[in-house]
Amino acid sequence: MSGWDDPRLPTITGLRRRGYTPASIREFCRRIGVTKSDNNVELAMLQSVIRDDLEDKAPRVMGVLNPLKVVIENYPEGQVENLTVANHPKIDALGTRTLPFTREVYIDREDFREEANRKYKRLVTDGEVRLRYGYVIKAHQVIKDDAGQIIELRCTYDPETLGENPVGRKVRGVIHWVSAQQNQPAEIRLFEPLFTVDFPDASDQDYRDLLNADSCTIVQGFVEASLADATVEQRFQFEREGYFCIDNKDSKPNQLVFNRVVGLRDSWAKVEQPDDN
Repeated sequence: MSGWDDPRLPTITGLRRRGYTPASIREFCRRIGVTKSDNNVELAMLQSVIRDDLEDKAPRVMGVLNPLKVVIENYPEGQVENLTVANHPKIDALGTRTLPFTREVYIDREDFREEANRKYKRLVTDGEVRLRYGYVIKAHQVIKDDAGQIIELRCTYDPETLGENPVGRKVRGVIHWVSAQQNQPAEIRLFEPLFTVDFPDASDQDYRDLLNADSCTIVQGFVEASLADATVEQRFQFEREGYFCIDNKDSKPNQLVFNRVVGLRDSWAKVEQPDDN
């Protein structure tokens, strides 16, 4: 705990540091109303209002939280292709940004498996996916260290598939990425509820025994190079990951720190079930 402004606390300073907006807090208060009796409100309601508030305000960017390097072997070495992409799929007023595409990129480790059933909509060995805004790639080689940990993928790309899937070929899905050469390293803080129960004050146990040891996970990842000039308390949607805010206490130029405000409504990520077909 870092004090009353700890992003896991429901204090005004804690909520602000985590990335909650004044408008979302006012809307939360409006929804719960005023009552003379004690009342408990589920955390989901607070999360709902901040999602609603940021949906049309937060620019979309890509951030890789658990990086795995991908080398696209048939892409020209040293070439940088600057892609112009929208900051929001529905709101033109949020403008565009430049996304550098290079021979080496990072994807999230969760987006690759050596083998998987047909329900897995990401990259597998000898399977194809499309890199968001970019090309379709196919994985053909997995490189591991002495401990058996995957450290790199070797892939090829189809130069005729920029921004679209090929006709007549089955592409498993679309995954996010950042350039391995042009990016911004970032510390990313992922928050979970501070307590292991919904209502700790209703328990006879000491509240200290109910603290969630995994309420804050810190990972070292990469975000788009376009965020180099981002300022504290700016909020973004990391595509497929959630809404994030630049920490107003620890973040510095070239040493970005992001707090996860709230996750997305998780409609795309489902627990994989065995494929019996």
